[in-house]
Amino acid sequence: MGSHNQKLTGRYLTIFRIMILILILNWGVALAKTIYGWMTQSASMLADGIHSFSDGASNLIGMIGIWWASQPPDEDHPYGHEKYETFASLAIATFLFIVCFFILKDAVFNLFSPRVPQVTVISFFIMIVTIIINIGVTIYERKKAKELGSDILMSDSIHTQSDILTSFSVIVSLVCIQLGWPIVDSIASFFIGGFIGWAAFGIIKESSDVLCDRVVLNHDEIRHVVNQIEGVEDCHEIRTRGRKDHVYVDLHVLVDPKISVEEGHDVANRIEDNIKANLKVVYDVFVHIEPSTHHHPPTSLDKN
Repeated sequence: MGSHNQKLTGRYLTIFRIMILILILNWGVALAKTIYGWMTQSASMLADGIHSFSDGASNLIGMIGIWWASQPPDEDHPYGHEKYETFASLAIATFLFIVCFFILKDAVFNLFSPRVPQVTVISFFIMIVTIIINIGVTIYERKKAKELGSDILMSDSIHTQSDILTSFSVIVSLVCIQLGWPIVDSIASFFIGGFIGWAAFGIIKESSDVLCDRVVLNHDEIRHVVNQIEGVEDCHEIRTRGRKDHVYVDLHVLVDPKISVEEGHDVANRIEDNIKANLKVVYDVFVHIEPSTHHHPPTSLDKN
């Protein structure tokens, strides 16, 4: 157990350091867009800057969640604290919905009391530079999310990706303002708000799958691994739950009723070892041994 906790601590430490780096980049980008958006009275640029600040705030939420998730199992939490990372993803989504509301509110106000922004070469320069930075952050963060199996990094990469698309919409609105269509600035803000809301919905869906114990692994794949083990006649009632990088497996296994308790225990140990060896994301396996003389008709669990 001790070595496993050290491995998890190392993983979480890596995620934490990544989020610190991304926090610095996000707030640098946010400061540039917000200050210049306010100076030039560009609603879409200001909205995009606020969105970038929300990226940084989500990094802080993520780091708090990572710290809690890295704590080892204890008496009150025998299964560990890994789901705190998923809770942090939900907090990011909630924050995104709040940002979405205020951006849409400002866009409506600007439609009825329009401001004509100033558009300069610096406006375009700031937006292009921030897009390049965010593209780099998104690619890096998504790559690390897959390597580390991190919900929080994947959620944050979705957040940053939405920043890229909204920044493109700001550039389009700046061009339209130059062409004499200032109303496009407010329309772009609506687009930004809508995209942020959609990104938040996607994060909530992914997080709820973990918190509601949705099936994680393909049961046929587990059944194939188990049925190859000597002494196993069949298996059924396979259940999987948890995060994609930290999966718990429960299953019932049918064996010869004449074998001893010690032999049955040995079969169970080999099943656990084989599942963990073949499916690296599996953290724990619970095997219920049954005599094959018991008839068990297929259940809904066996169809997954």
